[in-house]
Amino acid sequence: MDTLSFAGRVVVVTGAGRGIGRAHALLLASRGASVVVADLGAHVDGSGVDGDDPAADVVAEIRAAGGQAVGSRADVSAEHGAAKIIGTAIDTFGRLDAVVNNAGIVHTGHFDEIDIEEYQRNLDVHFFGSLYLCRAAWPHLIASGSGRVVNTISAAMLGNPLMAHYGSSKGAVFALTRNLAIEGAEHGILVNALAPGAGTRMAENSADSLSQEVLAYLRTQLLPEHVAPVAAYLTHPACKVTGEVFNAAGGAVSRMAVVNTAGIHDPALTIETVAERFDEVMALTPEAQPAVVAVPEPHTT
Repeated sequence: MDTLSFAGRVVVVTGAGRGIGRAHALLLASRGASVVVADLGAHVDGSGVDGDDPAADVVAEIRAAGGQAVGSRADVSAEHGAAKIIGTAIDTFGRLDAVVNNAGIVHTGHFDEIDIEEYQRNLDVHFFGSLYLCRAAWPHLIASGSGRVVNTISAAMLGNPLMAHYGSSKGAVFALTRNLAIEGAEHGILVNALAPGAGTRMAENSADSLSQEVLAYLRTQLLPEHVAPVAAYLTHPACKVTGEVFNAAGGAVSRMAVVNTAGIHDPALTIETVAERFDEVMALTPEAQPAVVAVPEPHTT
């Protein structure tokens, strides 16, 4: 197929100073997009702000390669910070076509030992950060005519040792994605989510929730550059799906789907019926019927 160009499109990428976000920003800029590189420069656990300015470093890298970019050090976890990031896009480039909500924090701990404030901080960065940015961007995405949103979630939302606070906040972003896809459909705004896997400093900071074998694999085989093409495609007008979730790691890309089993139906349902037929409730395919693999039709919901 023809090379996909992002010329004329303006994309905001949060958490773009390092790791996966940096890879997103560099790839989009290399294909012609004007990129707002947003990064507060905080420690990986969100506890403070580093002395360096990673957003400025990435902007300099993009410009040195002939691309267009501007940095922002505003805080996505504050509504005024998200508004400032979007304002930077409009003031600098005059429009906005897509946002990639990538900013994140992480550290590990047992769910009953982590302070409640940490649960709130994870929600503030992951859920409210995505919400605030989308709300500020929404009218501009409508004006674009091909607005795109990519939210970053995590497989940790499905369960991961020592990450109840992180995984739960990512689950909230998943729900936000599904609902915004419905809200955006009438305006041509497509909203999808990406669950990336890469050997970044966030992975290192959650090392005690991973085996040494997994960590070694992350460091050597799963690079941020493997994730960026998926995020970039989801920001492009050529992408026509919405409300979907994709896994991306090490060059592998797959769709994550929520399923509902055929289950059972009994108007005279009792506790004992549920117990006796629980295998049927759990079965992904009805007993004695072969599984059928169907190619899904293109869809927008």
